[in-house]
Amino acid sequence: MGAAVSPSPAARPDDRDVLRTAVREVHAQSGMSVVFAGPVHATPAGTAIRIGELIGARTPHLRGLDVRAGAGLGGRVLADGRPAGVEDYSGSLDITHEYDGPVLAEGLCTVAAVPVLVAGRPRAVVYAASRERGSVGDRVRDALARAARRMTAELAIRDEVDRRVARMTAVAAAPPVDDQPARWEEVRAVHADLRQAAQDTADDALRLRLLEACSRLAALGAPPGPATAPPVSLSPRELDVLAQVALGCSNREAADRLSLRPETVKSYLSAAMTKLDAHTRLEAVVAARRAGLLP
Repeated sequence: MGAAVSPSPAARPDDRDVLRTAVREVHAQSGMSVVFAGPVHATPAGTAIRIGELIGARTPHLRGLDVRAGAGLGGRVLADGRPAGVEDYSGSLDITHEYDGPVLAEGLCTVAAVPVLVAGRPRAVVYAASRERGSVGDRVRDALARAARRMTAELAIRDEVDRRVARMTAVAAAPPVDDQPARWEEVRAVHADLRQAAQDTADDALRLRLLEACSRLAALGAPPGPATAPPVSLSPRELDVLAQVALGCSNREAADRLSLRPETVKSYLSAAMTKLDAHTRLEAVVAARRAGLLP
């Protein structure tokens, strides 16, 4: 989606998988026979939706259809940034009818649509439709709203990850940081942010990519030469907590950032200290850096 849904081979997984999941969920939960969705993309005249994910279609007429902002039901939803629905698509006076051809060729009558907004910007539109005339009930509206909320959350996480990875790339491209404490602090902040984003996302491929990036950052802090001590293995949450402690966070601050209880943070920190043979928080951080677990 440019700022819309779009595959980016280097920075993020293909965002179309988020659309695909939304279409499946709405089809399963709404009771509507046809569900489809498309990302928002820029056009010379403004913005449009390109229908790309469908379940229940009997014809090829909707796939690849560009719906411009303001036109038809989806275009109205895109322009207004609000959900909408019609009980009789062909006879509705609330929408324009540029797309009656493909819609009626599919036999659709009742249609509802919802925008997916991230930071106030439309990123996609999801539709649910039936070939029978009827009202758009709460079941349909709720299913569309849930899917839109989940898409918004996942795309927002991916956008934030892109920003953080860009920061990481800039840090990695900078001169060595041994004598630049401020730049080291930036490295550590990016590392902690990426670990937090990895916990927030529901996308397994994205989580793996983030954790790999964290490992590369952590390796920057390891001393040169072969390891002199046996490798230490910390759990993901123990590392999350230790990364926050390395930034100077108290247990309560770490708990707030990681959406954990303070006593849970204390338990993870205690376990990490034991594994690292450390007696204080500072010793644990230093030991983790020497082991290449933290930058």
